[in-house]
Amino acid sequence: MPGGRLTQQDRRRIAVGLADGLSYTEIAKGLDRPVSTVTREVMRNGGPHDYRADQAHRATQRRARRSTPRQAPQAPAPSVDSARVRDFADRFTELLVATGIPRMMAAVLACLYTSEDGSLTAAELVRVLQVSPASVSKAVVYLEGQELIRRERDARERRDRYVIDEDVWFRAMLASARMNAALAEAAQEGAEILDAATATSAAARLSDMGRFLDRVGQDLVRSAEHWREVFVQERRSRE
Repeated sequence: MPGGRLTQQDRRRIAVGLADGLSYTEIAKGLDRPVSTVTREVMRNGGPHDYRADQAHRATQRRARRSTPRQAPQAPAPSVDSARVRDFADRFTELLVATGIPRMMAAVLACLYTSEDGSLTAAELVRVLQVSPASVSKAVVYLEGQELIRRERDARERRDRYVIDEDVWFRAMLASARMNAALAEAAQEGAEILDAATATSAAARLSDMGRFLDRVGQDLVRSAEHWREVFVQERRSRE
């Protein structure tokens, strides 16, 4: 299976496959790539109905330039010592837990959000939260997997920093859209199998689920792209 990034030709083949009505699985098989690679590529670039190969290629190049690691801040790690900030961080943690995020992961996320520049090392998280290094390690792995934080290498200090940046919720929304797309495809496949087996009620149920998740996922991507661009323009106007 080839490694590396998708090429412009790969993206054009994805666009042709979508136009021909192929599933992500079929397109991925033709490219000899994981299905997740194709799903992520399409959902990050407009969804199955608005995907444009050349536009997606340019957008990927822009994202790659923006993701160049920035110089780590030289100021000391901000403290979360004030009573008001501690109280807010505790309440914010509880709200995140209520959304389904495990408590330790929610506490790390709240700690990063309430830090001055949204960037802390593992050692700083251990100190502020007064938990074990193992707990922090497990939490950041989970949060990275959900694309709620990212890791940067601090070359000067020779250690990793965990960062929340302006695009964190945009990436989280795309991750949610990718999951919707995967569920939608599975539901449609199940509907076809059950329909062939004459289980018409079950087939219709799964078909409705697949169509709903597909439409919601597309709307989610379009909305995330729109509001991200609005906020980017607002930030630029303030600079």
